[in-house]
This record gives sequence, C-alpha cells and structure tokens, in this order.
Amino acid sequence: MDLTLPPHEGSKLSVVDMHTGGEPLRIIVGGYPSVPGPTLLSKRRHVREQLDHLRRVLMFEPRGHYDMYGALLVDSELPEADIGVLFMHNEGYSTMCGHAVIALGRFAVDYKLVKEPRSPETQVNIHCPCGLVKAFVEVSDGQTGAVRFHSVPAFAFATDVVVKVEGHGDVQVDISYGGAFYAFVDAQKFGLDVNKSRTRDLVDAATAVTKAVKAQVKLNHPVSEDLAFLYGTILTDGKDEYSSEPTSNVCVFAEAQVDRSPTGSGVTARVALQFHKGLIKLNQTRTFQSGATGSQFTGRAVEETVCGDFKAVVVEVSGRAFYTGVSHFVQEANDDLTQGFLLK
Repeated sequence: MDLTLPPHEGSKLSVVDMHTGGEPLRIIVGGYPSVPGPTLLSKRRHVREQLDHLRRVLMFEPRGHYDMYGALLVDSELPEADIGVLFMHNEGYSTMCGHAVIALGRFAVDYKLVKEPRSPETQVNIHCPCGLVKAFVEVSDGQTGAVRFHSVPAFAFATDVVVKVEGHGDVQVDISYGGAFYAFVDAQKFGLDVNKSRTRDLVDAATAVTKAVKAQVKLNHPVSEDLAFLYGTILTDGKDEYSSEPTSNVCVFAEAQVDRSPTGSGVTARVALQFHKGLIKLNQTRTFQSGATGSQFTGRAVEETVCGDFKAVVVEVSGRAFYTGVSHFVQEANDDLTQGFLLK
C-alpha cells in the first residue's frame, strides 16, 4: 500500500522521533513557520507568544502525550553554531536539554547539518537558549554512535536552603544550574526510593518542592533573566560522595513531567553541585542512572571557569540516542480536538 497524506487543512508538520535513555525527542523538520528574531532568546520569546498553538499540536494528545518533548531547529546568530534549537515540553519552552543535545548530535551528522563529518568523532556546535553547547559524535564506518557534550558554565546557586514544603514541613534543598536551574533533594527525606517508589509518589513530592522553591527562593542568572527560573526538582538516592557505583535520580520538570533519562542538564547541575561541595574532583567520571528506566549517562567536570560571580565548571555528559521513526502530522478543520489536549 502506498501511503499518502489524508485530507487536511494547512501545511503538514514533519518530524523525526528519537529517544535518549527512554526520554522522547520529537525533532520538527518541516511545516513550522519561520521564527523571526535577532537572537535565539528573542526567537524563544516569539514562539512562546505567537506560535504556542503549534507546540500544543505536536506535544499534546492525540499526536503526542503528557511527557512528550520537542526540538525546533532555528537559525542561530552565532557564526560558530552548526544549528540553533528551541526546546519545548508540556508547559512551554526550556533553556537547555541534555538528552536532546545527545540526540541532536547524531541527527545533525546523519542529516548532514555539519559540513565535514570526521572519524572517530565529529564536533557539532549546538546553540541552545542557555548558550553554545559543544557535542562530540562518535562516527565509525559512516555510522553515528555515542555522543558526549560540553555544557555551558554550570554552578551551585545555593546549598542547604530550607523551604517550607506543603505536607512535609521544613525541607533542606540545594539549587544548582546546568543550563537550567534545578532543586535537588534526597528522596529519603520523603520516605521514598527513586528506584522503587511509585512514580506518582515521586512526582507529588518533587512537585511540592518545586512549588515551594518557586515561592520562597529568588533566582538570578548573570547572563540573562530569561534563564532565571526553576525548571524542576531532581530527587536523588543521596549518594553524592564519589563512587564507581551508579547514583540514581528522577527529574520532575515543567508541569510535573517525568524525565525517563537521567536528565542531561540535571547531571550537569548535579556534577557542578558535587564539585562545589568537594565530593568529586576534576575529571572524575560518575555514572548517573534514571530511577525511571535504569538508563545511564556519565558525567564529569572537565574545566573550572566562572559565570558572573559564581565559581563554575564545564561538565561533560555522555549518552546514547536512538531513532524511533519519521512522521507527518496534519490537521482537519472540523476536528474539535485538533489543537491538542492533556489528561492530568
């Protein structure tokens, strides 16, 4: 049977679907309007204010689901960038996404978005809203493989902050930045285990922490106020001392969205936090495991730097991404649900 597009209104929306450690990435490759703006952050503001209906069409049901994640390729103002990207999810638009960078590294090489692929590794410069992220893609016999990336400067914003969490009283958290801000807390403080507890219970605890931190802690970022917001909460197994054994965590971000992977920007922020506390040394590699799926990333601090007045590190995160399909999505004018919906 030859498949053709069904009757529809407007342009088709074309995507390539991938996953990194189980976390989906829907890369939008066609049908999206050109996004104006002199900078990537201005483009992010434009899609949020003018084109948000398309995020709902592609991320929400019936074409997506509550935990879908997307990437829109856009032009970058940075001459050294191979691609620019805007990230989207169930709530809006994030500033950094490590699992997406890993997938986009493979995608950029496979779809010939870099000029000269090289073996054994091809560098792909990806301009994210948080800044330029350098990805390094394994290439062997023309096949792409594992990807590592070097983060923007990552830093511990505040440690041992006490917030009043509804239903739990005073809870001590750390806040760290890895391209996005996260609150970190040991799941055991809620009587939970990131590897064994019900996902619903982990989501409820993390969401309560996120709500408390947003209300009680003022964040700021030296580069731009567009970056100064709490993206989510990462519950950990509490194993922050350096070890050759994996340490597990679960990230709950945006509107109670659960990351299936170990969370690339979360690993970045967690390594920066551990380095700040003297728990890990430069170039010591740790393995981070998703409590949701068991998938793993590795992370290590590779360089000391600064971000404004904050002492910071560049973090290298490594993982693997895989293709799951290619799709063309359409809309029909008489479909009352064509703009998308979510079940919470």
